[in-house]
Amino acid sequence: MKHNFSSIFSNHKIGSLTLKNRLAVAPMTRVSANEDGTTGSLMKRYYESFAKGGFALIITEGIYIDKYYSQGYKFQPGLTDEAQVKSWKTITDTVHNNGSAIFAQLMHAGALSQYNKYVGRGAAPSAVKPLGQEMKFYYGEGDYSVPKGMSKEDINLVINGFVNAAKLAKRAGFDGVEIHGANGYLLDQFLTCYTNERTDEYGGNLNNRLRIFEEIITSVREAVGIDFIVGVRFSQGKVNDFEYKWPEKEADAKYTFQSANTFGVDYIHTSEHVAKDLAFNNSMSLSELAKNYGEVPVIANGSIRNEHDAELLVESNQADFVSLGKAALANPNWPSVVNAKQNLQEFSFDMFNPLADLKTANAYLAKNL
Repeated sequence: MKHNFSSIFSNHKIGSLTLKNRLAVAPMTRVSANEDGTTGSLMKRYYESFAKGGFALIITEGIYIDKYYSQGYKFQPGLTDEAQVKSWKTITDTVHNNGSAIFAQLMHAGALSQYNKYVGRGAAPSAVKPLGQEMKFYYGEGDYSVPKGMSKEDINLVINGFVNAAKLAKRAGFDGVEIHGANGYLLDQFLTCYTNERTDEYGGNLNNRLRIFEEIITSVREAVGIDFIVGVRFSQGKVNDFEYKWPEKEADAKYTFQSANTFGVDYIHTSEHVAKDLAFNNSMSLSELAKNYGEVPVIANGSIRNEHDAELLVESNQADFVSLGKAALANPNWPSVVNAKQNLQEFSFDMFNPLADLKTANAYLAKNL
């Protein structure tokens, strides 16, 4: 059998961690945890499949960080208590036993919360009703609700929540954490002008809108130490506003990515509809802007389906790693298949119908593959 020795199968480092190839599983909401936020056997098999399939790195679905306003979806996993830590430990052990690394993506849904068992509503930088409608395949229905505008005390709870969840992630055996600052969720709501109408130190200019990122990242780094990986994810588009672009374009990208470096992250994860596309007219891709200005390893995400898509980003120095979402769902063994020069399966949205959960996906795969 002919094997592939392309650039995407070379090893590379993020911080102190050496990864065996340039291939990561992107974070994807799966609404398949238990009601109490613990993981179960279905989730264990799900993450195990990617490790067995050859991915060097797995980034989990967004995990809620506190028992206040952070939960976004019904059956979303958490990292807030001992039971949740213990359940994640079974997953991290399994992933490590199969030769892969795993990061916990820490998430606060903010105004986009569709379900919260703890407080029953969302909280955000400002009391602005989100665009669009809740996502049905995540148990949503109808318009988003108007969130509570956060007080300074609420913001401190958010910062403390990220810190506590990061410490619990370390105890649960994760190799690192990714601070979810993308896709329209809470931290992105602070970054976005039309969802952030604040007039205090968290609103107004870009420096102020990035302040919560700085406070979270520096506090998490202090709590977990220098050898535990801390990354951050950025995007322009949002789950409820696909076409959004940063208003000052490359100037915003330069300041944002330089700031992330200053805050002390080990890597930046960028997400776009198509990772290789120009972020702005006459510019570069978002991941390449992150490479140029962030000066840390970059993971690129967005419509990476095949070996050519992945190689293009790595070999043109637009990214150090690529993360696969839908392609990984259809091919949990994507690295092994590509490395052996075999054929990949096409992703089908039937894997999300009626719900984007593991039971639906497993039923589709059992029937069609």
